[in-house]
Amino acid sequence: MRIVLASQSQYRAPLLGRIITNFEQDRPDIDESPLPDESPAELAQRLAREKADAIASRWDNSLIIGSDQVAYIENSATNAVPMLSKPGNFDKAYQQLRLCSNSTVTYLTACCLLNSSTRQQHCFYDSYQLHFKALSDRQITDYLTTEQPYDCAGAIKSEGLGVALVKAYSGTDPSTLIGLPLIKLIEALEKENYLILGI
Repeated sequence: MRIVLASQSQYRAPLLGRIITNFEQDRPDIDESPLPDESPAELAQRLAREKADAIASRWDNSLIIGSDQVAYIENSATNAVPMLSKPGNFDKAYQQLRLCSNSTVTYLTACCLLNSSTRQQHCFYDSYQLHFKALSDRQITDYLTTEQPYDCAGAIKSEGLGVALVKAYSGTDPSTLIGLPLIKLIEALEKENYLILGI
């Protein structure tokens, strides 16, 4: 069966390329706005399903991978869960990193593997945490002007210079942090008899 990634992300395609050499990409056209009172896990899972569904009619006999990531900070004092979007510019990125300073940011990545022939879905998510240092204004400014991570939730490319902002990582699958939980994806592919190894 063909593998189709429902994304044009410059980060997800290289991740998928680690385990599958030949796959297609298609851009889903969906509204990614959160619903009222939707939790980060609910939002990420809903969008992953909607992305896979959005392109399913264009790809017969295919395994379609939809994925979405939500980054958020849990504030135990207020029970608030501010979600961090892609900032898009310096000012918004600066504001996000000020929030991240001396805090833990959870990157929750949901995935939906959809068999377009049977309509069988395998939906799951994984999370990974970045524990940020206490950041000075100078550190934030230097980082943003150097790496310009304006298309990344939380305004950080942890696989690049962003590692200088972090004091610790925690989680089971580092690919989750970049945008595609490969360990759980491989398990889902195996349920559809698509074997990465031992074919």
